[in-house]
Amino acid sequence: MGLVTKNAILLVDYALMAKQQGKSRRQAVMEAGTTRLRPILMTSISTMAGMVPIALELGSGTETRSPMAIAVIGGFTTSTLLTLVVVPVFFTYIDGFQSAIGRLIRRLKGDDTKSLHKVLEPYKTPIGK
Repeated sequence: MGLVTKNAILLVDYALMAKQQGKSRRQAVMEAGTTRLRPILMTSISTMAGMVPIALELGSGTETRSPMAIAVIGGFTTSTLLTLVVVPVFFTYIDGFQSAIGRLIRRLKGDDTKSLHKVLEPYKTPIGK
């Protein structure tokens, strides 16, 4: 779990850095995915390749460790695909939600008073009448 979590954190961190540089959410996620793809695949494939001899029971005493190696290979395959597909999707949704909440809070606090006054202008009632 540690390696997969590290990959997801690096992917999100890279996307956040790209957003701070002024890129759109979509550009940031795409850039993070393409930039971090190679390191993520290299670490995952090397771990899975190290488990192949154990999974194939090549050597003495490996028949007891073979099921564990097969589970590790399957887990790394699944988690790598989830890291590369699901994490960017969740990042996009959460970042969009965060932006919408930020806009709402700014509007309610009065930072966006010009547009709020334009919306409320037709409903103004004269004072003292």
